[in-house]
Amino acid sequence: MPSADTQSKRQAAREVIDILSEISLLLNTHLDRSTLSLCVSLIENGVNPDALATVIRELRKEGAKVQQNGSAEST
Repeated sequence: MPSADTQSKRQAAREVIDILSEISLLLNTHLDRSTLSLCVSLIENGVNPDALATVIRELRKEGAKVQQNGSAEST
């Protein structure tokens, strides 16, 4: 059974993700809770937030191109 300290840390982490999720929704970032959690973890482990944002934007652009090419090929 986890200690009370561990449980309170988990609860605090859930609350942080809840707040970030609401902010993300308001800002229309299209990041789900799981993705937000991964981003927070990466930033906590030293990843530059600006670099992470750039990578996410680039991946979205590439994903959109792949979807366009896939839909163009199927027509």
